Amino acid sequence: MQSSDKVNIKEALNERDGFQVWWRLLRPHTLTASFIPVFVGSMLAFREGYVNLPLFIAMLIAAVLIQAATNMFNEYYDFVKGLDSEDSVGIGGTIVRDGIKPKTVLQLALRFYGIAILLGIYICLESSWWIAVIGLGCMVFGYLYTGGPLPIAYTPLGELFSGFLMGTVIIGISYFIQAEVITPEVIFASIPIALFIGAIMLSNNIRDLDNDKENGRKTLAILLGRRNAVRFLASMFIIAFMITAILIIADILPIWSIITFIGAVKAVDVINKFKGKTQPIEMMPAMAATGKTNSIYGLLLGVSLFISMFI
Repeated sequence: MQSSDKVNIKEALNERDGFQVWWRLLRPHTLTASFIPVFVGSMLAFREGYVNLPLFIAMLIAAVLIQAATNMFNEYYDFVKGLDSEDSVGIGGTIVRDGIKPKTVLQLALRFYGIAILLGIYICLESSWWIAVIGLGCMVFGYLYTGGPLPIAYTPLGELFSGFLMGTVIIGISYFIQAEVITPEVIFASIPIALFIGAIMLSNNIRDLDNDKENGRKTLAILLGRRNAVRFLASMFIIAFMITAILIIADILPIWSIITFIGAVKAVDVINKFKGKTQPIEMMPAMAATGKTNSIYGLLLGVSLFISMFI
């Protein structure tokens, strides 16, 4: 029966073997949370005439590697702590369903961190060694998100930490390595992105609410309850778009940034997809739509900044 359940879950999630096993381990739907902040931070700098393409590429690769490694640490430690099973959704499933050794996942995560450190050294050489302090701090928090004695992901602070570090901090670093300065306007511009990244984490926790509760987690979704958590998610979307409007009116963002409101359609879709759903597999479309909302908003924001350089 167990093997039959395993096959059914794999089929329901359309999980394939071969290269797809390793691709799922990266949790590609979450990687926009690393790409978008680097893209936006760099576009904010490019808009002001600061352009260093090698630094942009190095920062982008390093951020994606750190995010992927964080996902692997999550996969490893959730398995070690007995939180993941063959029936779990929203995970790579490489350990519990595909038979990849836990040690292999951990070693791969550490190698990704190693490459990110090398890229970080290059970035520091070209900008400032203060970046090393901030970058290492991000890596430590990436590990502590699911590792350590009190994982951040098991507390109500997961959304706050992920939004601040992956949103505001990464945007700030991406801008600083180009411009060699940080401004209040950059911090303000980062807030909507931080909210969208926090929303990805909240969506994940809404989907996993029942399993997390059974395993002793105390996430924000658990404290609020499923219905109120979905309402809180909707409020995060609303606040993000309201702040965007204020930033446009205050001339911190260009008028072209109004195109980001196209993402509001997908944000509404997220909430609708959560309504009436109680099973994790039923909420997978809502989770995917949350990531797409972040991608649409972030890409359009970056494009609007790029356009404003010429018009």
